[in-house]
Amino acid sequence: MNSQSKTTFVVLAVAIAAVFIASAVLVTTEAEAKRKIRLVEEALLRAPIATSDNNVYITWWTNRTGNFEVMFRASTDNGVTFGDKMNLSNTTEADSDDAEIAASGDSVYVTWWERNDTSDEPVARVSNDNGATFGPLLRLATNGTIGGG
Repeated sequence: MNSQSKTTFVVLAVAIAAVFIASAVLVTTEAEAKRKIRLVEEALLRAPIATSDNNVYITWWTNRTGNFEVMFRASTDNGVTFGDKMNLSNTTEADSDDAEIAASGDSVYVTWWERNDTSDEPVARVSNDNGATFGPLLRLATNGTIGGG
């Protein structure tokens, strides 16, 4: 093999390797994209549940109004029936997501994040009557004493 043939062979081998590497990166990138889409779908389908005595509480976030809102429903008969849904966040200037819920006795605690281009804030609302009503929005990142509900 002469010098020019060796150079051509090396260039061809490098080109073939580059195609295989690019294909592997593309597959990895596609797989990563599919994984991220799956995680987003799981988060969107997630509905945290809390119970206390015969009460069952469910919260979730949905984007039916053009921005994400945190919703809530309560059952007082072990989940046989549920009352009307409530929009706990009801914000137009931020997306409300990543809701969590806890219950103890007659109290229900729902937390979530209010997010927009300039803010990423944890908030909560508290019910002391088994989820029939909720107190005001509590901005958890605020300094000093906060209260309500």
